[in-house]
Formats: sequence, structure tokens, C-alpha cells
Amino acid sequence: MEIKVLGPGCARCQQTEKIVREAVAEAGVEAQIEKITDTMKIAGYGVFGTPAVVIDGEVKSVGKIPSAEEIKAWLEP
Repeated sequence: MEIKVLGPGCARCQQTEKIVREAVAEAGVEAQIEKITDTMKIAGYGVFGTPAVVIDGEVKSVGKIPSAEEIKAWLEP
């Protein structure tokens, strides 16, 4: 599983990355987590609000900090 946290590095983006990492650990799934700060790469996902979360190429959240429960639900097969 490949998870990308999109954002320029603001506090909200950092909080989102922290929650994603915690949710992945709690769920016990194998995932590669990458932080993307390049605005052109972020725009390439069609995302114009941050923070955003992309799981296996699918945009799951834009412009808000998702809860750990939301993220865990996205991690289920």
C-alpha cells in the first residue's frame, strides 16, 4: 500500500502526516508513507487544497485533517 500526504509543510499538513502514521501503525498494515511538498506534483493529483491524503493513487481527503478512524477505514481491503 502506498500512502501520500500532500501539503507544503504547514502545521495542518504535519498533523495529517502524524495521524496517518499513527493510524497505519494501529491498523497493523504494511504501507509506504511519503510526504509530497512540491506544488506541481500536488496539482498533478487534481488537488488544490491541502492537506490531502492519497492511498494507492486514489485521493481520499482534501482540505481537512482526517480522523484516525477515517484513515483506518480507508486502509481496509
